[in-house]
Amino acid sequence: MAFAFLDHVRNLFEGDPGVRKVADDPVLSAELLMLFRMILADGSVSAAEMETFRRICREAFAIPEASIDGVIEYLNEAGYETTAAQAIVLFRDLPVERRHILARHMAAIAKADTHLAANEVRLLKRTLDVLNVDPADIFNGRD
Repeated sequence: MAFAFLDHVRNLFEGDPGVRKVADDPVLSAELLMLFRMILADGSVSAAEMETFRRICREAFAIPEASIDGVIEYLNEAGYETTAAQAIVLFRDLPVERRHILARHMAAIAKADTHLAANEVRLLKRTLDVLNVDPADIFNGRD
């Protein structure tokens, strides 16, 4: 059932190469979903958080600006079928550098609106624990 739904959503956006790139890469989809969940963790979506998300999409994942709204729509649709735990599981076998990048991106979004909410801290802490990433490596810039 979930796969049929995701196939349907994917077909809706098939024409957009940026959305297709995300839809075709489960790890990228999971990472962007975690970033989007960080945006929502404090209960509101700030312009600064969205601009940070857009910057990460452009710079880290080479998603064209014109595709980002479609990617967000895809994540909204796919997010209902994917739990945070399922998304994080995809990262466990990735190299530590890639896990550090995810954590840094999540921290950047959490700090973007200059207000670090308790829910953002909890989500980041849980994610670091599951990814087996030491917070000192993220916040001190060590790899």
